[in-house]
Amino acid sequence: MKKIVDFFFENLTKLTALFSLILLVAIMAVLFNEALPAISAFGLSFISEDVWAPNREVFGGFSSIVGSLLSTFIAMFLATPIAIGIAIFLSEIAPARVKEPIGVSVELLAAIPSVIYGMWGLFYFAPIIRDIFGGNGIGMLTAGIVLAIMILPFIAAVTRDAMNTTPDMLKESAYALGATKWDVIKDVIIPFAKAGVIGSIILALGRAIGETMAVTFVMGNVHNISLDLTAAATNIPTTLANEFAEAESGLHYASLFYLALILFLMSFVTIFVSKIYFLRKVRKSK
Repeated sequence: MKKIVDFFFENLTKLTALFSLILLVAIMAVLFNEALPAISAFGLSFISEDVWAPNREVFGGFSSIVGSLLSTFIAMFLATPIAIGIAIFLSEIAPARVKEPIGVSVELLAAIPSVIYGMWGLFYFAPIIRDIFGGNGIGMLTAGIVLAIMILPFIAAVTRDAMNTTPDMLKESAYALGATKWDVIKDVIIPFAKAGVIGSIILALGRAIGETMAVTFVMGNVHNISLDLTAAATNIPTTLANEFAEAESGLHYASLFYLALILFLMSFVTIFVSKIYFLRKVRKSK
């Protein structure tokens, strides 16, 4: 009887594990099938062409792709050091009476719906950006900062939990040898929690590159590539959110699916390479 139960349990867990892989392949298959007319019409030139003109049946995804990469880079560049600083403060520096309320506040930031971030960014934060940097407040910089605020709690919370797993014996041994708090954080806690820190960054990267509603409010949906970060721009999620319901022609509809397929592949490849490369380096260092 025990062997039968073990057999069913083993195969059930195997099936649940395979389900995620099947789901991934199914999503990719649907995106590819719907994007096939655009792939046949434009080929790989779709990636390098920056003209997006539905009225002329000309579609190029370069401006949207660049917008996705640039807004994600700005968000990660701003959020990562601040989030790691918050995690260090909460795990090692903050007094006990402060840790709980600040920790809960950080976690609550992750629970706020993205549409709320978008509305806040449009009506409150965009005017601040306009007054400081010029422009109309709608653009790549505003989108990157709003994205940074959105992903900050993910990095901070996971990094804090990873740092809290550092054994007290390691820290106390370092203090006994005369290490300062900075030395303990730098040479003991961060190396021990490195895998968790990198995992939190990868998690936030996946959230940032695919975020839709908040960015749609503050980016502008202008198919334009500019060095001016205050100018209105677009990215793939913004283009999909603004134009999917209004796509009149079959080629426009297929081109949007082509963008969705590219976003899917960008997310998959970025996270896959990050996990393989960085986590492998962490395991080797250990």
